Amino acid sequence: MSAQRDRLDPASREPLEMLLTAVPGGFNAIADIVERRAFVRQLLQSMTADLPPNDRVVTEERTIPGPPGGADVTVRIYTPADATGVLLPGIFYIHGGGMIIGDLEGEHLRAQMLCELVNAVVVSTDYRKAPEHPYPAQVDDCYAALTWLSQHTTELDIDPSRLAVYGGSAGGNLAIATTMTARDRGGPTISFLMAPYPMIDDRNETASSHEVTEVGIWDRAGSIEAWSWFLGGKPADGYAAPSRATDLEGLPPTFIDVGEMDLFRDEDIAFVARLTQAGVPTEFHLYPGAYHASEVFAPEAALSQRIWAARLSALARALHP
Repeated sequence: MSAQRDRLDPASREPLEMLLTAVPGGFNAIADIVERRAFVRQLLQSMTADLPPNDRVVTEERTIPGPPGGADVTVRIYTPADATGVLLPGIFYIHGGGMIIGDLEGEHLRAQMLCELVNAVVVSTDYRKAPEHPYPAQVDDCYAALTWLSQHTTELDIDPSRLAVYGGSAGGNLAIATTMTARDRGGPTISFLMAPYPMIDDRNETASSHEVTEVGIWDRAGSIEAWSWFLGGKPADGYAAPSRATDLEGLPPTFIDVGEMDLFRDEDIAFVARLTQAGVPTEFHLYPGAYHASEVFAPEAALSQRIWAARLSALARALHP
């Protein structure tokens, strides 16, 4: 067993070891990106195949206009089944996947959970992936979907004054970048931003980016590859890599968490410090023993339940004041 994995929470490590036994080196070791996407999709489906349908949430999928010059975007809308027509808060949800993998289905259960437990309408968006579609396609697609949401709040029974943006990992990058874009373009107004373990620094220079090399989930080599594909050979600006953003003032209250054994640990800690220095109310959690997305791979672990409890509590406080 890797010495780095010895530092992980034991209950969270067990499913990770099972994955690494099946796929030595983890899914990033699958060189072909099409095969890698298919493997991750199958893996996530196998983790949830035995779960019964959630009849407490109504789900609808739509195709909406994308950004100028871009293709249409698919969104999935989640509404509490017992909604009475009273305006509910909205959560704009952006899935993760390093800008290169992932889709709506892969985070369906988590979007569904936020809808039910936060009592909010969730709009989950897909977006184009690298390397076929490098930056800024991802940010453009997400901002187009956010703009569509803001223009349809009445139809969706969303209170426009209570609109949060949520995304983890690459979705955390896009949550921050989309929120900054909304700030800089004069809307939509975002009241809360939640970005678990966001992928925000293309430079890969922090101590943790050198430290995490063999945990098995989003290690250094895979992160460097993903950034290279995402940027497509062009230099990063502050929307592609929010760690490079020079102006963080005017962002909404923000929640960020990250694991002790996550490659993104130190870039996220540095970003949180800059947010607070810019006057942005910021809640931050660092979890000993957690690896990247450990709450996804080990949902039954007590550590994972603590992670989700903190997120759900923060969302409830922000959206149901």
